[in-house]
Amino acid sequence: MKHPTCLFFALVAFSGIAMAQAELRTFTNTQGKSIQARLVGLNGANVTIEMANGQKFTLPITSFSAADQQYLKTATPAAAPSAAKFKPSPNDKLEPTAVNELAGQPLFSDAMLWQTKAEDVAGRLEWKKESETKASSSYRSYPKDDYRLFGARPFSVAMYASDGMVTNISLVYANKGDLFGANGENNNRVDRDKPNPQAIGILNSAMKKDVETIKATLSAKLGEPQKQRFGEGEGRDTMLRWDWRGHSILLREQEGEYVGVEIVTGEFADAGGKVKMTGDKVIRDRAVANVLKRPNGDVVIDDIPMVDQGPKGYCVPATAERAMRYLSVPADMYVLAMAGNTNLGGGTSVQMLLEGVRSDIRRKGRSFDSWQGEFKLKELQKYIDKGLPIIWALYSTDEFNELANKRTKDRQGMVEVNAWKAKLAETMGQTSLRADKTQGHVVLIIGYNKETNEIAFSDSWGERYKERWITIPEAEMISQQEYWVVGF
Repeated sequence: MKHPTCLFFALVAFSGIAMAQAELRTFTNTQGKSIQARLVGLNGANVTIEMANGQKFTLPITSFSAADQQYLKTATPAAAPSAAKFKPSPNDKLEPTAVNELAGQPLFSDAMLWQTKAEDVAGRLEWKKESETKASSSYRSYPKDDYRLFGARPFSVAMYASDGMVTNISLVYANKGDLFGANGENNNRVDRDKPNPQAIGILNSAMKKDVETIKATLSAKLGEPQKQRFGEGEGRDTMLRWDWRGHSILLREQEGEYVGVEIVTGEFADAGGKVKMTGDKVIRDRAVANVLKRPNGDVVIDDIPMVDQGPKGYCVPATAERAMRYLSVPADMYVLAMAGNTNLGGGTSVQMLLEGVRSDIRRKGRSFDSWQGEFKLKELQKYIDKGLPIIWALYSTDEFNELANKRTKDRQGMVEVNAWKAKLAETMGQTSLRADKTQGHVVLIIGYNKETNEIAFSDSWGERYKERWITIPEAEMISQQEYWVVGF
């Protein structure tokens, strides 16, 4: 497999079509090879350029010539096409300050969100960075109960970005996961495993109140909304839509599930939320390029988006969102939770959710494999070596997590493999983990070490839990022996 830089410069022959010459610039790599492209994104140590045929490549800035690196220090990426294509709206005359009064937060500015760096928007909103990969990033916060956006309390606020620029915002209000979760006001009123008419009544009442409040707030200055069918497959439903300066604000009420607001480009809203499919070759090359091989024998997949499930039992939809977004399949854990028949307060059926999203994954051109059985290193290698993480169902007990945390800390900086193998051999006979079936959980298996017989896994609990290690015999003790892979 060619290095991404080599792959990019091998495509010089395609650079003469479809793009206006005024937008093109000659970029040269450190080997002296040149190509015509335009700058469309700068994100930390990486740059994204777009060729004339529309293909985009994200590469380290250091892969370019010294002159190009100097240029990139002060360059401004070209505006995203979607930022310039939007239908005029009667609301466009409203100033950002007026719309921010509706939001109750400094959400908008003179520049459209799509022409604004995500870190700048997150800074003024005080939203925390959740994840950053080479080409994308996300910001997510779980606000306190006195926080308001469009007049109502959101339990989760999330912003997604591509190449450092905002692409969309997702706000989730009253919902059956958070309302009865660890930080929900009704945490002590519900038993997740039993029908509870009182709790369902509380949920429906809270959802109705939020819908009415948000609708009244937005309509006060943006007028009455349009009704629009939005989304694809099982996630398609009717939303209320308001437009302002290239932004479409969409209000969704999913009966018995959640109330949400999405802020997307007017162009995306006009398309009904349909997403263009990314070709297999682009995805394959990107996935393989993410496989890291360390001197100590560790083989680990890098650049997987992190999703923090927050104070509720959303490990399944959060983990599924990570696996899907990693392969450019748009996903939102709250929408995915509906497919899993999520209980009040969280608690999702792994099988039901993953089977529920199978058709959506395949509709986006990706494959979806599953199997059952004991851990087999060869089976894991087959996927990890392609850059594909594996969704693994286990019993995540306190005892297991303590062991995984200690093991991960002890192996940090491990270079001498034989010494580490000897240390593992000393402790293996002393390890006995109990499979507590009340502690069901899913994670992503993201790596392995053939010499030490270990696997690396990643939890949807934030960056601190991005990579942890355990031996395969220990993992088998608490495994549910079920696995799924979003692939190509």
